[in-house]
Parts: sequence; structure tokens; C-alpha cells
Amino acid sequence: MLPTLTTAAWLAASLPAARAFRRALADPARTQQAVLREILTANAKSAFGRAHDFARLRSVDDFRAAVPLGDHETHAPWIERVANGEPAVLTADTAVDRITRFEPSSGSAAARKLIPGNRRLRQQFQRGIAPWVVDLYRHHPRLMNGRAYWSISPALDTERTPGGLPVGFDEDSAYLGGLGQALVDRAMAVPGSVARLRDPRAWRYATLLHLLRARDLRLISVWNPSFLTLLLDALPGWWDALLSDVFAGTEGAPAMPRRAEDLAERGCDDLPRLWPGLGLISCWTDAHAASALPALRAALPGVPLQPKGLLATEAIVTLPWGGAHPLALRSHFFEFEDDDGQLHLAHELAEGQVVKVVVTTGGGLYRYRLHDRVEVTGRCAATPSLRFLGKEDRVSDRRGEKLSEAFVAGVLAALGLTGGFAMLAPEESEPPRYVLYTDQPTGPDLAARLEQRLRENPHYRWCAAVGQLAPAQVFGVRGDGFRAYMEACQGRGQRIGDIKPCALSPQAGWSAALRGAMVTPEPG
Repeated sequence: MLPTLTTAAWLAASLPAARAFRRALADPARTQQAVLREILTANAKSAFGRAHDFARLRSVDDFRAAVPLGDHETHAPWIERVANGEPAVLTADTAVDRITRFEPSSGSAAARKLIPGNRRLRQQFQRGIAPWVVDLYRHHPRLMNGRAYWSISPALDTERTPGGLPVGFDEDSAYLGGLGQALVDRAMAVPGSVARLRDPRAWRYATLLHLLRARDLRLISVWNPSFLTLLLDALPGWWDALLSDVFAGTEGAPAMPRRAEDLAERGCDDLPRLWPGLGLISCWTDAHAASALPALRAALPGVPLQPKGLLATEAIVTLPWGGAHPLALRSHFFEFEDDDGQLHLAHELAEGQVVKVVVTTGGGLYRYRLHDRVEVTGRCAATPSLRFLGKEDRVSDRRGEKLSEAFVAGVLAALGLTGGFAMLAPEESEPPRYVLYTDQPTGPDLAARLEQRLRENPHYRWCAAVGQLAPAQVFGVRGDGFRAYMEACQGRGQRIGDIKPCALSPQAGWSAALRGAMVTPEPG
């Protein structure tokens, strides 16, 4: 009964934001102008605001004329000043606008980027998450009859900048903030305290223990589908120990002998039997994350999947709503750049258009290129619905070959490598070459077919023709490639729930992180 009452109270707290979002969908132009005005007014007295004359800006055109398009590189000098302890640099020095922490961007596998955060940015995330939560339970009311698992990643060591600001991640449920966070913590199958476990094995064990205790599990919300499958893969190896702890209880978790007996009778070979009321899994399904879906469907057959919205460390871009993914237009100010460099506002987008997202947030990012490519798939009222296509900044260019994430994803699909782990990455050799890492079945001609497909890129073809690149090779990964990839990324400081599967990694050295061997090519 408590989870149901708690969820109902959480929904009641989320209703005002959901109603405001529904109204805003009818007039994206007016809504976006109001969001921009709020951000500029709040930060007019910051160093960035004074340098760009925020106090005198009256329109979108004024804003575009005063502030150039940028990215993390252009913001880096300002972010460094904040990190060194200087107040009121990117945002005002008020309780809601003051930068209080940094989160490392999960982005690509390149060097870490620090993203500033404050209360206003948290509020902007809540304006997008609250409508999604209301819509979720409105369309799936049975989910209210039990608890939910919201992904909780293991803690990483928290650093501090020279100015004393913490660098690290909040619990995933902290995105809900305020009353919402307090309520959702009580409705969660896995308590937030599990996130403070720094040993990944201890975190995984504790997570599985709490999930097994939750016979009333109704909803699983994770980012990466492989996050969930890798978690569940550990269940058979710990099954006896987990049942013992469910039976006898542990510190902070009372004994549940009847539940332990029920679990023992059901066994761990048929996961849906462990949680017969599980009604929905919310996770990424677009771009390269789709390659992890077959394994998830095999592990939990029959459980419906809901595609997540597009959410990054920097901003929330879209949210699930009525079967579509409309822009989170009350959260931030958005612009969209097409391949010709032309900029469009939300209400100016047309169905079928492919554009790149530019965002201005309350956290101190102004006209900031997220490097996310999205396609306009339709409209919710007058607001565009968007589908994530991939990162446009993930490019590998060792000798001028200019391989992009989107191109490589197409190559892997053409080769039939869509049912498991497959990633292309450069290998440091002389001359350098590209290596396909995959745990899927390979034939002796795969390297030749890969090379043929890569040469469809004219830059790659030229580099290969003049000897700047050696022919591509294939590395057969032993075991679960997703698991090894995620463990390697986690070792580089990424939060496990934020690690996105990718078709292309610009970094070399994966043969040292992934167990396996090069596949011997077919004799020519």
C-alpha cells in the first residue's frame, strides 16, 4: 500500500508541471521566448551576461547577434573561472543560479568535460521529467500498484575543483529534485543509499538483492538497455547467496523467508516469473542503443519497452508523451542547425528535417552545440516530436579519413552486425588501421567486407589508396562485449548508467580492454 500512496503523492506533486507542459505544446514560439527571457534576465549581472549585454537583449535576433554559437571548447575559459572559485561568471550569484557542482560529461570516449550545475538547471530538468512521469502512469495505471527501479549507478570518487566545488554525479533519482525526489525514494525498489557503494561488485550485489526482495516490482527505468542486461547476467552466479540474504535479512533489510522460498521455487532461469507484475521497461531504443535491445527482450520476454527521451548531462531535449517525443520546450531555449548551417527555432521545424541541437540553459551554457543529430518525426499539438539519430561530433580522423558515427553505424548495419556488440575503433600502428570489435559470429571474409564498406567514404578510400591507412581488421571479443566495454568506460570515470553504446570510438587501445583475438583473414 505504501508504494501506491507514495506514487500517488509524487504524481500529485508533478501535475502542475504536466499541465503547464500540455498548455505549452500549443504555442512553442511563445513558450520558448519566455524561457529565453527568464535565462537572460536571471543572468544579466553575471560576467558572461555583462560581456554579451544581456540586459539590452529584447529578442531572439538580439540574442543571436550578441552571443555566437559555441560548444564546450568556447565555454571552457568561463568554466575554468568558475572551477577556480570566481563567483557570478556564467550565472548570477544567487541561491538559485549559483553554480554548486560540476558533472563530468559522458559524451564520447574523449577527454572529460565538466558541466556546471545549479538549482535553476535542476528545476529545468524537473519541468521535463514531471510531465513524462504523469504521462507514464496515466497510460500505464497498473504501474502504480507496486514499486519501481530507477537506475542507480555506483558512486565514483568525488573530486573538488581548485575553487572547492565538487565534481561528481548525484543519484539518478536526484534529477527529480525537491519533493519529487523525496517521494520517489520511498517508492523505489532499490534505495538511493546503494549508489554510495563504491565497489561495483558490492553495488551490483546490493541492487540485485533489493530487486529480488521487491515482488511488487512494476517499472524498471534505466538509460542504457545493456545496463540492465549486464546487471541481470550476474544473477545466476550469486543466486544461492542472494536467496540466503533474502531469507535471513541483512542490515537495513528485514528477513523475508516466504519471499526467499517463493524465489527458490521459481528459480532464476525465467526472469519474468520473479516479478510477475513487471509492466514496463523504460530505456534508450534509438541510434546504436538499439543493438542492445535483442538481449534485453530475450532476458525479459513479453515486458513492453518505452523509448526514453533524449537527456544529456547538459540538458533535457525530449520526453515521452502520448507515444511521441516532443521537445522539452519549457526546460531550455533551443535552436536547431541544419546541414547548411541555417538555424531554426522549434516552431519553424518541418517533419522529416534532420538537424543538430543547440541549447541555452539555466546552468550557464549559451548557444551550446550538443552535437546531437535528431529527426523531426511529427508534432504534438504545434511542438515538434524528435528522434535521436546519433552524435555528430563522434568523428575519427587519423589521416584525413573523417569517419563519422552515423556512417559507421550504417556500415555495421549493412554487415548485419546489429544483434550484439560491434564497435569500430582506430588501432595505433604504422600506418594506422581500423579494427572492428565484435562478440558476434564472424567469418574469415568479414575484414574484407568491412574494408569494402569503409571505402565507400571517399576520404577513407583516398587514405587507404595512398597507404595512409592499413586494411581494416576484425577482433573477436570473447564473452559479453557490452560488459567489457562498459567496465572499460567505467574505469575511465564514466557513470555506468550514462555509458552509451557506440558504433565508433575515436580512441585506440581497445584490444587491451576487451578479451579476445584478431580474426585471421581469408587468404587472398
